[in-house]
Amino acid sequence: MEARAYLKYARISPRKVQIVLDLIRNKPADVAMAILKNTPKAATEYLQKLLKSAMANAENNHNMDVSRLYVAECFVCPGPILKRIRPRAQGRAFRIEKRTSHVTLVLKEKE
Repeated sequence: MEARAYLKYARISPRKVQIVLDLIRNKPADVAMAILKNTPKAATEYLQKLLKSAMANAENNHNMDVSRLYVAECFVCPGPILKRIRPRAQGRAFRIEKRTSHVTLVLKEKE
């Protein structure tokens, strides 16, 4: 039995999210939440909300025990890229790529 939560089209680069996901992978859910609260990274706000959602899904939809949950899987995939233009000298234009992320978080119960 597993509970999943998805975050789609988050306006943050997948590289930044991956760093934080590596910190919480295979950790108990309450420990993972504590790590997210005390990590000074931009991605932690998104991931705290996602972890809360996954825990609520586990409790309400699958009748799982919240105290025995752990982060079984977590990964990020790149979403669509918003392409913007930055004016430069002598009439040139450089492209700015504003990246998005799709994050998946899976919680399972310890046996």
